[in-house]
Amino acid sequence: MITELDRIASKRLRADGQRYTDNRRELVALLGSVRTPLTIPDIMERRPDLAQSSVYRNLSVLERAGVVQRIVTNDEWARYELAESLTEHHHHLICDTCGRIEDFTVSARLERSIDDALLQVAATAGFVPGHHRLDLVGRCASCA
Repeated sequence: MITELDRIASKRLRADGQRYTDNRRELVALLGSVRTPLTIPDIMERRPDLAQSSVYRNLSVLERAGVVQRIVTNDEWARYELAESLTEHHHHLICDTCGRIEDFTVSARLERSIDDALLQVAATAGFVPGHHRLDLVGRCASCA
C-alpha cells in the first residue's frame, strides 16, 4: 500500500534525480514507525536483511533529497529520523555521555517566542533563516 509519506518521498527523490527503491521505501517506513532517531546499528538490528553498505548509501541519498535528517551527537554514530517537514516540528534532548536522543515539543506560545528571538538574531546578522532546530545537550536521566 502506497502512503502519503511514500508519495512525498518519491517526489523528493525524483526532484533529486533518484528513484524510490524498495530499500529506500523500507528505510522510510522504518523511520516512520519509531519515535526516536535511529543509528545505523539500530537500523541493522531491526532490519538485518538490509546490507549495511546499502543502508549508509540510501540514508545519504534520502538525506540529500530532504526525506530524512541526520543528527550528530558526540558518540561515534549519527542518528537518523524523518525530515521534520514530514512529521512535526520538534526539538531534541541529546545526552553527551551515551548519545541518546529524545524528541520534545514546546507550547505554541514558547515556540513563537523562540522564533521571535531567533528572527532578531538573524536580522542583526543580516541572515535569512529558513527554519530552526533546538538541541538541548546534557546528560540523560540514566547518565546523570
